[in-house]
Amino acid sequence: MAMPELDEEIQVDVAPAENLPWVCVVWDDPVNLMNYVAYVFQTVLGYDRKRATELMMQVHTEGKAAVSTGERDKVEGDVKKLQVAGLWATMQQAG
Repeated sequence: MAMPELDEEIQVDVAPAENLPWVCVVWDDPVNLMNYVAYVFQTVLGYDRKRATELMMQVHTEGKAAVSTGERDKVEGDVKKLQVAGLWATMQQAG
């Protein structure tokens, strides 16, 4: 049985890795109190009390939460500020 010839080219758009946003992740730790974590999210990241509490509860119940996203430089700054405040924060590329 002969196979038909395909002349059609398939184009696939793949986003280069350098264009993917970065994510700041805060991890649960046994040291910081929940109200302190929410306070840090308010004062360092500028969240209102409701959003800061939601993120804190996600860290507490799920073990981690993505608390900021954006370009690498911005997210690196957020990670450093959160670490200075005593939180366990890391960054990773989305994707």
